[in-house]
Amino acid sequence: MSEQQTPEGTSGLPRRRLFQGAAGGVAAGALAVGASWGMDASRSHSAEAADKDAIDLTTRYPYYDQPEPVGIRTPPQRYSIFMTFDLVDGSLRTDLQSLLARWTAASAQLMSAQPIGQVQPSSDAGVGGDTGEALGLDAASLTVTIGLGPSLFDDRFGLAAQRPKLLHPLPKLPSDNLAAATSDGDLSVQVCADDPQVCYHAIRNLARMARDTVQTRWTVMGFGRASAGKGQQTPRNLFGFKDGTRNISTTADFDKYVWLRDADWMTGGTYQVVRKIEMNIETWDADRVSDQEHIFGRGKTEGEPLTGRAEHDIPHFRAKTADGNPVIAPTSHIALAAHENNGGIKILRRGYNYTDGINEFGQLDAGLLFVCYQNDPAHFVQLQRKLGAADLLNEYVKHVGSGLFAIPPSPRTGHYIAEQLFQ
Repeated sequence: MSEQQTPEGTSGLPRRRLFQGAAGGVAAGALAVGASWGMDASRSHSAEAADKDAIDLTTRYPYYDQPEPVGIRTPPQRYSIFMTFDLVDGSLRTDLQSLLARWTAASAQLMSAQPIGQVQPSSDAGVGGDTGEALGLDAASLTVTIGLGPSLFDDRFGLAAQRPKLLHPLPKLPSDNLAAATSDGDLSVQVCADDPQVCYHAIRNLARMARDTVQTRWTVMGFGRASAGKGQQTPRNLFGFKDGTRNISTTADFDKYVWLRDADWMTGGTYQVVRKIEMNIETWDADRVSDQEHIFGRGKTEGEPLTGRAEHDIPHFRAKTADGNPVIAPTSHIALAAHENNGGIKILRRGYNYTDGINEFGQLDAGLLFVCYQNDPAHFVQLQRKLGAADLLNEYVKHVGSGLFAIPPSPRTGHYIAEQLFQ
């Protein structure tokens, strides 16, 4: 674990506090004050090793002065809301600069379980600075991750010269069935927490405080994380299969595949790819389980590769059945995505399940909010070109939303995210 992921311990908290939020603190709005609060990390003793999925709602992560951006290596929380924004017409460079500074201060306060302004105004005619629905709740491992889209570096704000080297719109991919209403954006905000109300409060207030500067473009509310972090039990996607078994987990892999090095002002940051993937739930549910396992290349109950017995057994892609057929189909999901079959390429997956209720055909509108991080977006493109062209899973999924964003390094105390752009 990095420093950013390891909150300090606080002794003496009763076990019930693992599932109860503590009262929030006082309000403040200044960037410098937000910086000092951002460093106030605390939590109760961690759960028993055998109880890896226990939730400690008192966990707080610091926002400032971290070796990497929050919400990436941080162990995935139970809930996520992803929202993108566009700067309104006529916005100035100083408007963008002010927005990033305000979001930085607010993110640090929210992650410390602090309101971002007065909930109860001093005047009867006053409007609250904070909407108040998180009062009395702990931070619940809240993280806020802010991204910059390629469109932000057009001619509106004079930032073209500072465009991150690899930040360009994703190319057309064979799996694309994208809608403009669920793709792209000038800015992205990923909010994750173990309490859905804490998560919602954060994104609501960040959007609210910026309403004069940005308009929302698209959003996805995620639940039941769909990829495992280090030390977490492997969760399941809405097809019922374990997801994230072979995810990046070691420091060596993070350094090699996720974090940017020698990248000017983006050093220590990364690139975020987001895909909204609809799942044909009813069609999938009607398929026999043996066929589902053939499609994934894994057993459904234990998650073992079809060549193994346990979830984390290494797949043997050359293994043959008695009649000479591959045990794991070359067009199965795990075969096409495996680093062994892609020149060693790995990406960090950090996705969530989602549901939007019922679609226009009266069927479940649900799927995967696929989020991944890598130091070169071409790595995602290479994998998705193979998956989109040949994956047996394509019969049951449809990529309807997409975005690429640069995630700047963690801001220092007294400064704000991406400040280097304006210097």
